[in-house]
Amino acid sequence: MINWRKSSYSHGTDNSDCVELASIGDMIGIRDSKAPGGHLSVPKSELAMLVGLIKVGDFSL
Repeated sequence: MINWRKSSYSHGTDNSDCVELASIGDMIGIRDSKAPGGHLSVPKSELAMLVGLIKVGDFSL
């Protein structure tokens, strides 16, 4: 069984507009809480690199 987790920053009346993550071996599963039937899997190292770049402002709008 995959344990999907939502951000504690998720808001809304029913918390349905969220991205959920799950650890799946050496991959991270990413899915839309409104359509939980499928998911995208990315290597943990790649997601960590992306988050790091976002934190230093490489993707700021």
